[in-house]
Amino acid sequence: MDILLMIGTLAALLTTLSFVPQVIKAHTTKKTQDLSFGMFMLLSVGLILWLVYGIALRSLPIIFANSITLAFSLYLLYLKKKHG
Repeated sequence: MDILLMIGTLAALLTTLSFVPQVIKAHTTKKTQDLSFGMFMLLSVGLILWLVYGIALRSLPIIFANSITLAFSLYLLYLKKKHG
């Protein structure tokens, strides 16, 4: 495996996994008051753009990481809308 691909894959894995504790906490407690709706909206738009970029480059680390992170971000937006 190319060293740059390994670095990109590791970076994608770590940044994606960084969302897991927040998703678990928000899902479990249903407390989302401290989450910024605007921040997660901007993040989601950015992730969509990263996803388009990754698809254009045919870069699996970019595609997978941004797809999963987008799902996490959209789920947090859903919880924020639902619980407040």
